[in-house]
Amino acid sequence: MLAEIKLDNSVKVEVVAKLQKYFQDELQQEIGSFDAEFLLDFFSKEVGGFYYNQGLADSLKSFESTMEGVGESIYQLEKETD
Repeated sequence: MLAEIKLDNSVKVEVVAKLQKYFQDELQQEIGSFDAEFLLDFFSKEVGGFYYNQGLADSLKSFESTMEGVGESIYQLEKETD
């Protein structure tokens, strides 16, 4: 089982501020930093794994693409033989 997804404190502060701004701008509702942090923790626990797994899948795709390029580069280095 994977460890819990945790954000650096500075990142968490930034995301909490973004949540507060979203609630104010889009829902015309003020939420305190405690409530926003609670909401962030909920989303991290309940849906964070989906984003994490997508990030892994995207990384794997990028790696595979890079390895294809390496394979092609190596193939181009081959010498003709008789």
